[in-house]
Amino acid sequence: MGAPKAALEWHGSTLLRRVTGIVARATGGPVVVVRAPDQELPAMPNGVEVTEDAREGRGPLEGLAAGLAAVNGRAEVAFVSSTDAPLLHPAFVRRVVGALDGGHDVALPQAGGFPHPLAAAYRIALLPAVEELIAADRMRPAFLFETCRVRRLDEALLLADPAVATFDPALDSVLNLNEPADYQAARARPAPEIAVRCYGAVRRGRGASRTPLVVHAATLAGAAAAVDLELDEHVVAALNGDQITRDPDEPLAAGDTVAFLAADAGG
Repeated sequence: MGAPKAALEWHGSTLLRRVTGIVARATGGPVVVVRAPDQELPAMPNGVEVTEDAREGRGPLEGLAAGLAAVNGRAEVAFVSSTDAPLLHPAFVRRVVGALDGGHDVALPQAGGFPHPLAAAYRIALLPAVEELIAADRMRPAFLFETCRVRRLDEALLLADPAVATFDPALDSVLNLNEPADYQAARARPAPEIAVRCYGAVRRGRGASRTPLVVHAATLAGAAAAVDLELDEHVVAALNGDQITRDPDEPLAAGDTVAFLAADAGG
């Protein structure tokens, strides 16, 4: 890419901030970023943990081992994503994690003719098997898949989920950015389509609260700007009716609804 992918700009935020936020929204569990030793990272949401590869430049299995070890004892399944997946949708994450039934160790999406081990769900119990492969210098994810029970999710299985079919019909969740042209093409796409409502003191002529305004925004700050609203300490947002936030970098995805209201409303 010619620059650290994690820090690449994405609609006023960064790729890493976006991916960690989407995964956090979709899983509800601990979110861990695996970095190279001493790698500098851009800002992330509160609560995101950071761990390091045991050795730098050894590929995805090294990162998988570090991540599984970091959540061992606190989760049974981990969704694993690369940092360069800005079109990842929460519905896709939930679909993949939910597809990992008791008879399998990995839920592996296969889209566009390729498997996607960095958009997959893994049982934490695979950690010893991953460590054995690393010790044997067998560093390809395919070697892991040869030793465990893999549920392969083709496009039809992924799109059988109504939310995925509606909000990620092209399965752009698996799109990653390997070269500057990939990044530029993805960045040139319109931001996700979001429904915005304003209530109470922040309504100020922005239309009836029962009628959402449809805007394009990739972050909470973008949604606020789209309705000419200043996101400050006097304004709070309800994301999809339940998540209360005022983080301007909170990532938004297609189909989201955002309600803005005064921070002291009802106080």
